[in-house]
Amino acid sequence: MKAEILHIDDCPSWEEAGRRLRVALDATGHQVTVITYTLVASSAAAAQVPFAGSPTILIDGTDLFPSAGRTNDLACRVYMTPEGLAGRPTQGQLQEALASHG
Repeated sequence: MKAEILHIDDCPSWEEAGRRLRVALDATGHQVTVITYTLVASSAAAAQVPFAGSPTILIDGTDLFPSAGRTNDLACRVYMTPEGLAGRPTQGQLQEALASHG
């Protein structure tokens, strides 16, 4: 399994998203999976990857939380969580999405 977080420099959520993803990977039996962090520094770079805002969490190259579409804007992403809108998914959402991923 390949895990990657696409992020922009100014996003305050990508580091915590990475910590939560690490815990979720460990909890779902993927302890050896390394998380790669990719800085999306330009609109041109965003156009080359499946970027849906920062942080975009990819598993095997696919957005773990598919949304309406991609963006070339260097913007933060908003996730719908049980607590309302947030800059990153909850720990439970990550674990559930990973378990469903296969």
